[in-house]
Amino acid sequence: MVKNLQDTTTLHNGVKMPWFGLGVFKVEEGPELVNAVKSAIKNGYRSIDTAAIYGNEDGVGKGIQEGLAEAGISREEVFVTSKVWNSDLGYESTIAAFETSLAKLGLEYLDLYLIHWPVEGKYKDAWRALETLYKEGRVKAIGVSNFHIHHLEDLMKDADIKPMIDQVELHPRLTQKELQAFCKENGIQLEAWSPLMQGQLLDNETLQEIANKYNKSVAQVILRWDVQNGVVTIPKSTKEHRIAANADIFDFELTKEDMAVIDSLNQNTRVGPDPDNFDF
Repeated sequence: MVKNLQDTTTLHNGVKMPWFGLGVFKVEEGPELVNAVKSAIKNGYRSIDTAAIYGNEDGVGKGIQEGLAEAGISREEVFVTSKVWNSDLGYESTIAAFETSLAKLGLEYLDLYLIHWPVEGKYKDAWRALETLYKEGRVKAIGVSNFHIHHLEDLMKDADIKPMIDQVELHPRLTQKELQAFCKENGIQLEAWSPLMQGQLLDNETLQEIANKYNKSVAQVILRWDVQNGVVTIPKSTKEHRIAANADIFDFELTKEDMAVIDSLNQNTRVGPDPDNFDF
């Protein structure tokens, strides 16, 4: 059982990744972003997730540097993820994109680098680039984002190294049980983006009832459900009180019955694009 915010899952290559982290999707460059990252570190978070397309790697890097200094901890104690964008997928272009991300973040290495979307005909070359960066020790772990089972199968046919992570949209309306089973079978750690369905579930009556029972918020119940399902999760927030509240999920455990009730809310509904049908 996951006991605290610094608890980790061990990826198939032995690297330890925190179960819980901060996402910064759609948070623009500026003091709000820097402060969010600093607040997260101050409140015990040890994992920060960004991406090239978010256009905020500079601020994330600044928040990490300042956060580490203020908390008196070393770079090694924080797990940093970024992702290569679709227009940069290709062998040389992915390596160049990685260098750019690293420079913006002001880091010597990344803990995790992901292919952001499975662009047909492009992700295999990008994966070769990730394997190179991994073998060179520039990144501690490599993975993918928004890959369905068939994308993973296709990638693994030619890969030297199996992805360590698949980060996908996952929440009680999109439980991804088949993908979860596939990943488990193949030693790939599943990670949830948009775990709170961009706020759309916060007034759900079923979840509210469960939350009341544990004296927790709906957000806390959903995030606890993720962790108990063995899913790494990275809720996004910029407000310190919410950053702290989101992480306050380690002092209770959902019963099997409540877990099943939450699972039953699935409708295969997405708030983001379908990885089989996107045009960017």
